Amino acid sequence: MRPATGGDVAAIDALLRRAFPAEDEARLVQRLCIDGDMVLTLVADDEETGALAGMVAFSRMEVEIAGKAIAAVALAPLAVDKAWRQQGVGEALVQAGIAQLGAAGAMLCFVLGEPGYYERFGFAAEWAQGFASPYAGEYLMALPLQGGAMPCGVRGAATHAPAFAQLGRVE
Repeated sequence: MRPATGGDVAAIDALLRRAFPAEDEARLVQRLCIDGDMVLTLVADDEETGALAGMVAFSRMEVEIAGKAIAAVALAPLAVDKAWRQQGVGEALVQAGIAQLGAAGAMLCFVLGEPGYYERFGFAAEWAQGFASPYAGEYLMALPLQGGAMPCGVRGAATHAPAFAQLGRVE
């Protein structure tokens, strides 16, 4: 695992286009970077071929609890090359990202994904309940990053970066 560099841009784009049926995720990553909303991108290298085995991205969110802004991020996307699936690459990327963001002071990480996959990291829909989000529901999950501590108070908005609103739109 390592932080992505400018030299990884083309490989990340190619990986996302191979890993997903549409180009939405590739465009999401491009837009998050252009807009300055990307917080952390990690990659895993295939040491034999030099190609990327996987990547995970975390972007800035605006989240309020008790009327106060808290440091929060969104995990998306997570992509693993077909040859590396079912080998722990995705798990290692997510765990490394969560650890780095928690150490950097982020309070919450949100993900919109399959509960059966993301619950293994501690994500739960219950942590995301009560936040105002267009993605609210069983697939919107959150994870407190400061030792499981969730800030107290009325949950307000949980707003993803503007790039997320473009998902599924044809340009």
